[in-house]
Amino acid sequence: MKRMVVDGEHFDVIERVGEPGVHELRWTSGPNADYGFVTSTYSGEGQTDAELKDAIRNFLGLVDPITGYID
Repeated sequence: MKRMVVDGEHFDVIERVGEPGVHELRWTSGPNADYGFVTSTYSGEGQTDAELKDAIRNFLGLVDPITGYID
């Protein structure tokens, strides 16, 4: 597991064992415990930190600032 901070928000990034290229991202600084998302590649190759940060920014852009969830 690694931790990333993107635009002031904290995420735990976990690569799934036995599933290359699949990452679970948990929003640890968000208002809802254990809320987050999964991202993966078609090729099964790992994702760079820049790619993971882009995925996090996309996720944060979808979150409703009032509820803390994607509607």
